[in-house]
Amino acid sequence: MTGGSIELREPSLPVKLLTAGSAACVADLFTYPLDTAKVRLQIQGEAGVAAPVRYYITTAASALGAGGNGASMVVEHAAPPSQYKGMIGTVSTIARQEGPKALYNGLAAGLQRQMCFASIRIGLYDSIKSLYQQTLNGGKRNANNKNTNASISVRIFAGITTGGLAVLLAQPTDVVKVRMQAEARSTTGIKRYSGTMNAYSTIARKEGVAGLWKGTLPNVSRNAIVNVAEIVCYDLFKEYILSSGLLKDGVPCHFSAAVAAGFCTTVVASPVDVVKTRFMNAPVGQYRGAVDCAVRMMVKEGPIAFYKGFVPSFSRLVSWNICMWITYEQFKRLVLVAYNQPTMLNRHV
Repeated sequence: MTGGSIELREPSLPVKLLTAGSAACVADLFTYPLDTAKVRLQIQGEAGVAAPVRYYITTAASALGAGGNGASMVVEHAAPPSQYKGMIGTVSTIARQEGPKALYNGLAAGLQRQMCFASIRIGLYDSIKSLYQQTLNGGKRNANNKNTNASISVRIFAGITTGGLAVLLAQPTDVVKVRMQAEARSTTGIKRYSGTMNAYSTIARKEGVAGLWKGTLPNVSRNAIVNVAEIVCYDLFKEYILSSGLLKDGVPCHFSAAVAAGFCTTVVASPVDVVKTRFMNAPVGQYRGAVDCAVRMMVKEGPIAFYKGFVPSFSRLVSWNICMWITYEQFKRLVLVAYNQPTMLNRHV
């Protein structure tokens, strides 16, 4: 092409997925200890919630020597004292009692999860958004083959779609990651799982293949919310910063949009995230379902229980968003340059 603007080639779909998954793995490596602290805080007090608030034991009168009248005994269950206090306290307690390595329990499953999960929910977002923009709004495409002025509703639907698809594929990795993060060192030294692959096989053997997809419904709900709050908010904040001329398209812009998106995500996703974590970590039969888990939490611990681990969750999500979006934006630029280098070179010939 001679003179004028050149049409940039878009990377292929597999390259987009790999770029997003790799950026998410980089972010996980830096922020994983905060995620472990968040999980431990979220399940704290779960032992008191698992049993009913009170239960009644009716025994035969003959067994009590009380003549034919039954007797009822009420047994109250109190939650155990809190072991972890605050984000820094939780991280230091885990490192001191179990060793620093414990902060990275389940890291392999976490990285597997990101390669499956983030690659779809983030890597597919722009493509799905473009598809919906054309289908629902008849959006026009510019010279770079991208939709312009995508509406908020289109972005929300795209976020829900990619978030739901990602959960259906990556749920087993999430179950294993949560189980291994939640496992504190026992006094007997016996662990539930000896490693990541052992966790997959043990769960499948003891709970069936369905056990690997335990908590899919609350996780789909959570990740639909997270995806909309995280990706859509980042998309909107970045667009606003650029259109208003506050910052140029670079690291400061990506940093600012990532912080705002991380805060929005934490506020709206924490309640579902706590229920998801507890339900996925629970043994078979402890809860009848995610709703039952949420109800018991409300009855036993009150509304504040749904925001357990908020500070580490906020710290982790903001840190993760900063690392992920800055890395992802840089990866995208490198890939775009690599894809279009021959075209750009030919233009100057």
